[in-house]
Amino acid sequence: MLKQDANLLQGTLDMLILKALSLGPLHGFGVGQRIMQMSEDALRVEEGSLYPALYRIEQRGWITSEWGVSDNNQRAKFYRLTRAGRRQLQIEGESWERLAAAVFKVMQTT
Repeated sequence: MLKQDANLLQGTLDMLILKALSLGPLHGFGVGQRIMQMSEDALRVEEGSLYPALYRIEQRGWITSEWGVSDNNQRAKFYRLTRAGRRQLQIEGESWERLAAAVFKVMQTT
């Protein structure tokens, strides 16, 4: 895979995680579940991609985390979107919309 392709996929995953957390705080497993739910089961994020992405996004200051207790009474790290994360979600969302519109135009060309 080309580095550019990896960056596109990584950026897309970051955007999906930020969107999932924009609806409220979640633990890691819950983030993956919410993405799957929002995509009507079309997107499944594996743990091997999800947790490194959560760590990376937290290092960038887009989310914060704190330990808590999950619904099934297990200790879990809960993630919350920061103000910087909300701004980043807006930036990435607008960029994604431009890219999707351009790809759509190309695909409609006969």
